[in-house]
Amino acid sequence: MAAAPVSPVSPTRVEHGPSGLKATWQKYGIPILVLLLATAVIVTLTRNWNTWEGSASEQVTNDAFVRGDLTPLSTKVPGLVREVKVGDYQQVHKGDVLLRLEDEDYKAQLAQAEAAVEAAKAAIVNNRRQGSLQDSRIERAAAGIDQANAQIAAAQAGKEAVQADVLRTQEERTRQEALLKTHSTTQQKVETAIADERRLAAQAASREADLTQARTLLHSNELAVEAERRSKSVLESQGMQLLADLHAKQAGLAVAQVNLGYTKILAPADGTVGERQVRPGQLVSPGTQVITFVENTRWVQANFRETQLTNIRIGDTAEIRIDVYPGQVIQGKVLQIAPASGSQFALLPPDNATGNFTKVVQRVPVKISLDSSALTSQLRPGLSAVVKVRIRK
Repeated sequence: MAAAPVSPVSPTRVEHGPSGLKATWQKYGIPILVLLLATAVIVTLTRNWNTWEGSASEQVTNDAFVRGDLTPLSTKVPGLVREVKVGDYQQVHKGDVLLRLEDEDYKAQLAQAEAAVEAAKAAIVNNRRQGSLQDSRIERAAAGIDQANAQIAAAQAGKEAVQADVLRTQEERTRQEALLKTHSTTQQKVETAIADERRLAAQAASREADLTQARTLLHSNELAVEAERRSKSVLESQGMQLLADLHAKQAGLAVAQVNLGYTKILAPADGTVGERQVRPGQLVSPGTQVITFVENTRWVQANFRETQLTNIRIGDTAEIRIDVYPGQVIQGKVLQIAPASGSQFALLPPDNATGNFTKVVQRVPVKISLDSSALTSQLRPGLSAVVKVRIRK
């Protein structure tokens, strides 16, 4: 069988003219150019966005809330609630009684402490009187010493005088006895001389006894003075102990007075109370929360992004719009800037040291004071707000 004839294939023709280059550019060049421009825009925005945002003349955030001091008021002493003198959400003034506890027990403790203080004072007075009495005893014993010294001096002088007379009578006896041997005197004179000598010798012995007795009395009085002085030292030590006991009793009295004062819970300032959490007749223990107190002072906490804080300074003016009062503006000023981001004050601060890390823009609390106005007094803590801070150039 004869093969069929094969027809020749013509080669592909490539156009190299202006129309071909244009088609190629439209197909590849334009998309590449768009991609490069988009990349340049993204890089520019990424590298300079923080600079542009931080250098803006106004910084705005809607992450802001009205704040106020909320104080949970609690009991300090145990007891039964006698009465709750305020209602829920009632306005109060500083010093107003909010709640009273039964205080009979604490009044009795106060009376007991006062009696203890009076007893301690009476003990001190008695100790001082005993000290005065002891001083009198010391003076009397000292007078006895002076008297004994005087007796010693008199006995010593009398003894010396008698000794002189004894020597004189002894010499007279010897002379009379010598004269008697020569028959120059009488027996009577000799006997008289002997009698005088014996009498004066007896007086000398009596004076010696008086001197010994006076010295014994002196020693006795000296011992008495020493004993009385030691007794005075004991009284002085007891006085110091009684004084310390008085201070302890006075401290106990102060504690009783303070505890009695704790049976009343007072408003710490002008403000509003929250919901009552106890009722009359309820037994409360120390630390039981009875009511929440909200002070009248208000401010706004605005949580700005960290990239917005570049030029915000204390004293910058601010405009605050409260969501509950649309269309109304409150003026204020930046009062304080938190020393750390809000996440650092959280109960569980983030820890990026382990695991995967995703960078998240942090927020820093900024405290803004509010200018006094009729609207400011109507604000309640927790209300949402929008804050605009004007940067000072």
